[in-house]
Amino acid sequence: MFEYFPTGPYTWNLSVVATLNSGGLIDEVDRACRPIKDAANAGEDAGTPDFLRAWTALTDQLVAQAEAAEKAGHVRTAGQLWFRASNYLAQAERMLAHSDPDRVPTYRRMLEIAQKAFDTHSPRVSRVAVPYEGTTLPAYFSQAPAADDGPVPVVVLVNGLDSTKEHMYASDHWEELAARGISCLMLDQPGTGESLRLQGLTARVDTEAWASSCVDWLETRADVDADRIGIVGWSLGGYYAPRAAAFEKRFALCVAWGANHDWGAVQRRRRQREGERPVPHYWEHVLWVWGQDGDENDLDGFLDFADQVTLEGVVEQITVPFLVAHGANDRQIPLEMAHRSYEQAVNSPKRELRVFTPEEGATEHIGLDHLPYVSTFIADWVADTFAELGRRGAAS
Repeated sequence: MFEYFPTGPYTWNLSVVATLNSGGLIDEVDRACRPIKDAANAGEDAGTPDFLRAWTALTDQLVAQAEAAEKAGHVRTAGQLWFRASNYLAQAERMLAHSDPDRVPTYRRMLEIAQKAFDTHSPRVSRVAVPYEGTTLPAYFSQAPAADDGPVPVVVLVNGLDSTKEHMYASDHWEELAARGISCLMLDQPGTGESLRLQGLTARVDTEAWASSCVDWLETRADVDADRIGIVGWSLGGYYAPRAAAFEKRFALCVAWGANHDWGAVQRRRRQREGERPVPHYWEHVLWVWGQDGDENDLDGFLDFADQVTLEGVVEQITVPFLVAHGANDRQIPLEMAHRSYEQAVNSPKRELRVFTPEEGATEHIGLDHLPYVSTFIADWVADTFAELGRRGAAS
């Protein structure tokens, strides 16, 4: 993986490479990071306020440029600037502690910038709300151009432990799907993004509960082919999505974008500092996501709870096409977990394990070191599988 901070923490380097592989420009990222090289060496937790200040300054610069471009009538230029600004601020916000007073204001600003990007850069992406247990789940819906001619397949794209629908938007995966005639629902499910930050909805083990709400809502849309709704989850979504597909039988396919077969076991490794952590202030973040009490010095109760977050005895119940995509050198989730998810999916009519190697890139966690490569592979697999399902449906 390209490591901007040679002696800095993994979490900082992961943010930089994720930004660059989600449309960030090397010059802009360098100008943000150059002043904080010393802060990186102070430790991943201590330096996050410096990280936020530096990346906010870059965001401010792009916002000013975007506003000037809009005023001059240069909508395309403005859209590109708004899009990159949303990417930069999303990565900076991701690094903050739950208790940081800047977290919620920064996230609210992200929402505003994202909407500006939709208006100028991505007019086929819109903000939507999915009804769920007396409230709603915030999401972005990318309507594929093919939907102008009738119903099309759709993917529910699911977050991980620390990502948001704004990261999904920056990844451009929705655009790869759209180019293949597939719409995309980028979801902040409970425990992630806006659902967690602004609505206080914490994660749940039985992910099929909120996933079923998404299917219910999608089935009401005239532009959706209700027989071809898939679910794709990255990082901790590699648990969320397979669990949902195992018990919500209306899903037509499933992708674990980074296997997360036994998340509880991973937490026990992380407590012993075996393997890397995805974000600074890690245990504070994890307890917040799951709505659990405790602190870093008293994790026994939480670790017992986390043992429930496993696909043991679950993957066998997936009865639709299932892809597991994993990096050979994933420093967060051992490759062995990808093999377990694949090997146990014995009732999937089409199961595939794709391991990305150092020679080709995309070998880090969810392929963040070569994200477009993994994104296009998954988009192709999804498109091919939907096409096969469509032919099978037509024949019957």
